Parts: sequence; C-alpha cells; structure tokens
Amino acid sequence: MLCAGCLAKPPAFDKARAILAYDDKSRGAILALKHADRLDLVPGFSRWLSRSGRSLLEDCDLIVPVPLHRLRLWRRRYNQAAELARRLARDWKRGYEPFALIRSRSTASQGAMTGAKARRRNVLGAFKVSDPAKVKGKRVLLLDDVLTTGATVEACARALKRAGSECVHVLVLARVVNARDMLI
Repeated sequence: MLCAGCLAKPPAFDKARAILAYDDKSRGAILALKHADRLDLVPGFSRWLSRSGRSLLEDCDLIVPVPLHRLRLWRRRYNQAAELARRLARDWKRGYEPFALIRSRSTASQGAMTGAKARRRNVLGAFKVSDPAKVKGKRVLLLDDVLTTGATVEACARALKRAGSECVHVLVLARVVNARDMLI
C-alpha cells in the first residue's frame, strides 16, 4: 500500500519492505548491531530479512548496502548494512557490490535529526555510484538497517537509477512508525 505522501510524490525506489517496527522492542538489538560490535546478530537478522523480503530477493540481481562514509567506517570498523547484505547475497546466490555506492562526503548522523526536510538536505548529493557499469540494467536490492523518513534510501535510489539501474527495491531491518522513535 502507498501512503498519501508517496502518492503525492512517488519515491525514487520501486518497493520497500521492513521486517520490524523500530520501537522499544527492536531498538536495543539494532543499536547493538550498529554500534556495539554485535555481528553475532547478523545470521538471525539475515534469516528474518530472507523470509520477509523473499519477493524482493527473488526479483533482484544485485544486493547493495547503504554505504558509510570512509571516516565513519574507520571509526566503527564495519558497516552493519554491508554485513547483512553480504550474508543475504551468499544465501541467495546474488551479486554483491559493497562499493557500488559511495558516500562521497561526510554527513551528520541522520539519527540526530528529527525532521524529514533536514534529513533530505543532509544527504542531498552525498551518494555516488562508483562504477555505473556494475549497476546498469540491474535490478538492485538496496539494504539498510533503519528506514526513518526515507531520505537516505531515496538519495541512494536516485544515484542508482541515474547510473542506469533497472529498478531499486529497499529492504531494511526496521521502519520508524512513531515520531518519538526517530532518534537512532
């Protein structure tokens, strides 16, 4: 189903699916994966993503994670979206391009911003496709951990489509459904 906002201004991505609501019950595990080196959560989350995202995974050629800027990646030591994407690509025998998208400039953390307008402005022009030949004509599954306003996946999908991707589907662990849960 499409929300009123998506009907009024269709997103750059073709479909999106989340497996959890981002709330008090899911926040701890997602933040542990993201910030506390809990890579042991990847297999379980990947199984859930596989089940809930089956139709998106069946329809994709290539799995691409939302990238971190190189400075943030250096501080964290890993990209949680890339770890999930790698596991899904292996399990589904799909192409995996962890560097198809690059975050060309450092941006403030989206988690610190509560407004959709500020989030869109923050990521405007922040994503580039490193080698358009890798995504041209491909059905791309874009993977991230949390979808809040959609600003990040929207910016990524625009870059992928400008580079020639046939379609971009989005699969995330969790979707913010309450404004009070926006801080990630």
